[in-house]
Amino acid sequence: MPRMIYDYTKSILERVSFAPDLFVKELKKAVRNLLPHEMDHLRNWLSYYTKEKPELQEYLFIVERN
Repeated sequence: MPRMIYDYTKSILERVSFAPDLFVKELKKAVRNLLPHEMDHLRNWLSYYTKEKPELQEYLFIVERN
């Protein structure tokens, strides 16, 4: 089940990546809902995913501090 939540979170973040304000909102939800090891996976994925999206890179601090 936890893997499903992680995958769902990734899909939501991909879908809302066109709007930074929605992206931040969903990223904050992810921080509240994911387990610590899932957060590690999410940090790695976000690092890769945002390489092509510099407008989203400034919001990675949300997952870095947790």
